[in-house]
Amino acid sequence: MSERSERAIRRGNGPRGTPREVLSAPHPILSAVAEPVDPTDPDVVAAAADLLATLRHVPSTTGLAAPQIGLRLRLIAFDTRVHPRGRSSAGELVVANPRLARASHWDHGREGCASIVGLTADVLRATRITVHGHLPGTGEAVTIEADAFEARCIQHQLDHLDGLLFLDRVPGALSLHRRLHSCDA
Repeated sequence: MSERSERAIRRGNGPRGTPREVLSAPHPILSAVAEPVDPTDPDVVAAAADLLATLRHVPSTTGLAAPQIGLRLRLIAFDTRVHPRGRSSAGELVVANPRLARASHWDHGREGCASIVGLTADVLRATRITVHGHLPGTGEAVTIEADAFEARCIQHQLDHLDGLLFLDRVPGALSLHRRLHSCDA
């Protein structure tokens, strides 16, 4: 794929992709560790386009990981630009093989998940992070500096790649809440 096509995926003007069904817990793929990918592989580029198309298609969702659409691939997509608690924003982006390089300033915040409808919980996460990965298409290295809600969203997606749900990060049932409105993470 050309650099122009890769940039188009990042901006949302490239391969359209096909929205897929978002898997619900306790689907077994949601608890499996995702496999590293070659970001230049055409199948990975197509999967990235599908992930982004699904993210755009699911209302009130700011991030998705490939396992949520049935793919055991280390791919995440996110876009926190319109979220009311957002501060930093890398824009609409898909990252292959993302890894957390730095995390600091920990705080509790409310999270929800497209794979766990109707529940949210207060989860402890870093509010400032640095993530390294690669862009689908060219494989170009990318570094994301995120804070506040965007940092929370990215960490949530990274957990999906390691087979974790936000429920795995709460101390007990008293930390759970019914989802009341669409601005819950």
